Amino acid sequence: MSAEPITRPEPATLDAADRRIVNRLQDGLPLVAAPYAAVAAELELSEGELLYRLERLLESGVLSRFGPMYHAERLGGGLTLAALAVPEPDYPRITELVNAFPEVAHNYRREHRLNMWFVLATETPMRIDEVVAEIEAATGLPVYNMPKQEEFHVRLHLPV
Repeated sequence: MSAEPITRPEPATLDAADRRIVNRLQDGLPLVAAPYAAVAAELELSEGELLYRLERLLESGVLSRFGPMYHAERLGGGLTLAALAVPEPDYPRITELVNAFPEVAHNYRREHRLNMWFVLATETPMRIDEVVAEIEAATGLPVYNMPKQEEFHVRLHLPV
């Protein structure tokens, strides 16, 4: 039995302004009353143009998400990395089931026996085990829960 090839959308064409936006926003937004207006001024764009381009980059899939990163544990929540070994023919269906959980923050395909990795972020630490059990019930697959033992801050900047 052969698996269907993964289809990916055609890459969007980025102009110079799009590239400046993506590169600049990887450094975060300034803590000012009008952060988008401040960044737009830095980039010599109007605030409306910046917001329009961000929306277009999200809709086209160039950006998968744009928003703040929170430290869930400091806010009283729970956070864990989890994985599944998904049979290839079931991958699309299992992906939809897992991604339907609002606690799933990120979901990545891996070339490994554990081929689906995802981050769970919950309102309380106790909710992690509940969500793991709910995902196991929904998918019929065991979830490998890998809670953080030590935190490292690695700044990742991907110049475009």
